[in-house]
Amino acid sequence: MQRALVIGASGGIGSALSASLAARGFEVTGLSRSADGLDVTDEASVEHHLGALEGSFHRILIATGALEIGEHGPEKALKHLSRTGMEAQFALNTIGPALVLKHAQPLIPRDAPAVIATLSARVGSIGDNLYGGWHSYRASKAALNQIIRGAAIELGRTHKHAICVALHPGTVATPFTEKYLGRHPAVPPEEAAGNLLSVIDRLTPEESGAFFDWAGKPVPW
Repeated sequence: MQRALVIGASGGIGSALSASLAARGFEVTGLSRSADGLDVTDEASVEHHLGALEGSFHRILIATGALEIGEHGPEKALKHLSRTGMEAQFALNTIGPALVLKHAQPLIPRDAPAVIATLSARVGSIGDNLYGGWHSYRASKAALNQIIRGAAIELGRTHKHAICVALHPGTVATPFTEKYLGRHPAVPPEEAAGNLLSVIDRLTPEESGAFFDWAGKPVPW
């Protein structure tokens, strides 16, 4: 039986991904802060929780992140930037997934296909940024994309069958986005999860290190 690990499994997309993977016959292990005490911003916590896992996983999905952290929401202009808000965004959206990737390496099979996918966001694309604003969140996701790119290159040297990608799930109707939907259409988490898993199913090792949207289309860096 194929095995899947979902980090952030209690969130809207994370729980939907877990359910969709289970429905596809995967043995799913889910970890989250609320259910298991996993704090991706704390390396000791990441090392403890991932180090306790045994065997290999054919899917590792990192579905953590936040647009609004505490009192810090997305900035409309540079004058709204704050050091603490920016640090919080990078801690959760960039450093957290990077630490997961670091400590998940022993869980990636060397002799079988595996996909490691991290939820990114189209607004993290530098080439696609036409409106400005949301500086800390955009920057944290752009930095995450660079981590994914570098991790894919490194994994390609030791895990020939592994695929490491960043994925944009589209606008998903969860508590994460409800204050910021505006005129953007949103899909239910279950639909978003199905879209993402369909993209993952079609990936090849030659596409490792890339950034795709929910429809499988490349997103510019």
